[in-house]
Amino acid sequence: GVFAHLEMLEARAHEAAVKQEETEQREEKLARLKARVQELRLQRDELRAKVDLQQKGQLGKEGVVSDPAQPSAQAVLEWKIKSVKAMLQVFYLTGISGKLTKRGVCFCISTAYEGTYLDSYHLDLLTKAEVQIHRHSVPIFIPLEQIAKKYLQTDIRRFLSVLSDHLNAYAGRRYQADQLQGRFSDRIEGTLQRNSLCNLLVFNYNVSSKSKTFPFNARLLYGDLCCSLPTEVTVSCTPDAPASLAEMAAAHSDLFRRVALHKAFCSFSSAEESVD
Repeated sequence: GVFAHLEMLEARAHEAAVKQEETEQREEKLARLKARVQELRLQRDELRAKVDLQQKGQLGKEGVVSDPAQPSAQAVLEWKIKSVKAMLQVFYLTGISGKLTKRGVCFCISTAYEGTYLDSYHLDLLTKAEVQIHRHSVPIFIPLEQIAKKYLQTDIRRFLSVLSDHLNAYAGRRYQADQLQGRFSDRIEGTLQRNSLCNLLVFNYNVSSKSKTFPFNARLLYGDLCCSLPTEVTVSCTPDAPASLAEMAAAHSDLFRRVALHKAFCSFSSAEESVD
């Protein structure tokens, strides 16, 4: 009957949405691989520069052999500047840009989701004996202090990469919640509840078929703060609902785990319009 046809259309919409999501994931993976290639090239250039420094140290001035462990201060400075510039070029490919300042480096981390540019965050680092965060615009609920404690002094590239992952995932989760509220407000019953980090979303929504409307409750938990898709999803309907609705709730739960929230609702709407 109607429910069987609706389930068939939702299955088709689910398959199309999953395929689109897989395509986007492949494109993101390709971008990450390209950035990794650039990073490996940077490491190769750094090794070459170190070898050149050592050779220059051995030759010294006018053919006099000097201590290979003590290259000239000017040579070391030139190598550091070259390395920092190369590092900034690598980060630019992943949405991180930066510029040298008198006291260190100022980074800008840009966030985006599905090709839509969102917000940018700034990080001003002091590069002296110990790298320090001078000032920043990172939201207070992003675990900046923990990330810095783990990576800042030992691997600044990893520090920026992990911080960027957190910021982009947060921006993606918030974008999905905003899209849901803005584009599907007629489907949402009451207020969409979310915390500052947008890693917990709770909302009620309606599923319509012909002249009947059925209420569903959804709870999405994003256990991985570097991911914009939920790790745990619970979708439930009223206890007295038909068995077919319980199956539909399970299908919705699966779709929420694999597809962006607003895309899932687009597939719901398309399926219902086809039935109606």
